[in-house]
Amino acid sequence: MKMLMLICVFSLVGAGTAFAAETGTSIATGKEHQHKAVAKTALELPNDVARFLYDSGYQFAYPEDGVRGIYVTGNSAGGERFSNLLELINTTDLNAMVIDIKEDHGHLTYRPEEDSPFYPISKNYIHDPEQLMKTLEENEVYPIARIVVFKDSVLAEQQPELSFLDGGKIWKNGRGEAFVNPFLKEVWDYNIAIAEEAVKLGFQEIQFDYVRFPEGFERRDDVLQYSVGEYEGGDGDHVQSRVAAVTDFVSYAKERLEKYDVDVSVDIFGYSATITEAPGIGQNFSKIANEVDVISSMIYPSHWTPYFGIDKPDLFPYELTREYAKVENGILAQLDNPPVSRPWIQDFTASWLGSGNYQPYGKEEVEDQIRALNEQGINEFLLWNATNRYTAGVDYKQ
Repeated sequence: MKMLMLICVFSLVGAGTAFAAETGTSIATGKEHQHKAVAKTALELPNDVARFLYDSGYQFAYPEDGVRGIYVTGNSAGGERFSNLLELINTTDLNAMVIDIKEDHGHLTYRPEEDSPFYPISKNYIHDPEQLMKTLEENEVYPIARIVVFKDSVLAEQQPELSFLDGGKIWKNGRGEAFVNPFLKEVWDYNIAIAEEAVKLGFQEIQFDYVRFPEGFERRDDVLQYSVGEYEGGDGDHVQSRVAAVTDFVSYAKERLEKYDVDVSVDIFGYSATITEAPGIGQNFSKIANEVDVISSMIYPSHWTPYFGIDKPDLFPYELTREYAKVENGILAQLDNPPVSRPWIQDFTASWLGSGNYQPYGKEEVEDQIRALNEQGINEFLLWNATNRYTAGVDYKQ
């Protein structure tokens, strides 16, 4: 396996976890939390390292006419479905795969070497990562590693002090998912170390997902017990401290991965671009976009409430996508060095919305979203379907 020795020594989880730890920030107790006042403080970034071009041994070129990709789970990447997904790309104008390396529960999707600090939290979904990368290289498929950051039940259960506690127990959302604390640099380092392992496998881009606090966190802020790490002090503006922590993580990750000469991208809620900032989850679209190479807004029509004057957005994929793209373009135009816009679009049917509020998504609906993006000058996109079953016959390059 093309892996280098980890530079950092990890003490975060007993045997190791997906996002590497290299600091020793103290953890506040529940009592201490009741008296906290949080604000952004300057972070000490690592000293500049002599820049080098890491050579994984593979040759991948960024698609000249832009990335058009699909989401691929670890199970699909290492299972029978992979051949069908590869055929889809080889027979269409798709050209990229976003592959889970650290998945939604917090597991690594492949087995590293047994002495790796991440071995205990790994699953053997991708049985042979080297062969996977060779296949992607041979078929000129641009590889992007998806790393789920702050939604991490595995790390939360192993190290509760890195999570959010409710009455002494790990807090979980309505779906039974736990989050780890974006305020803590240990959590940052843990995830960045996994990103480094993905780079060493040969991935050309690191895509960070769930770069945020849990949804609705502003309603739990004064109830949950957690540390604010280096964000102690200030005037108690919890909204701005959350925004600062999330933005600082992205900036820090970009800095740490700079030496590998890979792109860094972040998934972000589409609605974050339509407001100054999302107060509960800590996402500020402009600030995050200013720190990355690629910004991937999740703009699935089914996930919007009535917006842009559209009462039932799932029924109007073209109109919803067009109106969103206008807003995003306006924001990115104000940045000195804007990132590539590569939104996530919908290739699934949202039947949970109920009769009259959704429609089956197929060729026409997917093409409507692509056409709306193209008309607004956005030529890159990613298709999301959690089951990795994508619509046949779509014209992806309109």
